[in-house]
Amino acid sequence: QAQLVESGGGSVQAGGSLSLSCAASGYIHSAYCMAWFRQAPGKEREWVATIYSDGVTKYYADSVKGRFTIAQDNAKNTLDLRLNSLKPEDTAMYYCAVRRSRSPGYCRLSAGMEYWGKGTQVTISS
Repeated sequence: QAQLVESGGGSVQAGGSLSLSCAASGYIHSAYCMAWFRQAPGKEREWVATIYSDGVTKYYADSVKGRFTIAQDNAKNTLDLRLNSLKPEDTAMYYCAVRRSRSPGYCRLSAGMEYWGKGTQVTISS
């Protein structure tokens, strides 16, 4: 059974950086894709970034492209997200997710992910 645990969240000022990590266990090596999502109070869950099983193919939401970097650390068995040049609008609960089924068109959709972590809070002040 896949299990995901996020860490690294916290409070930082605008313009700062933060590194999030998602420790994964169970079926992680057979994942078709892994992704980060975020959700602010009163808003729908938003897709942030996705990395596919080849470890090379990556996609980012327009709102974070150029500022965030997604990567997988095989040695530590983690999914990481580096957040740079943070803005107040980046404030949200950040979740990591995994999809094992090899089907196209689902790795950027919340409904397409099969396993979820409980999230880590990121708060950016002006």
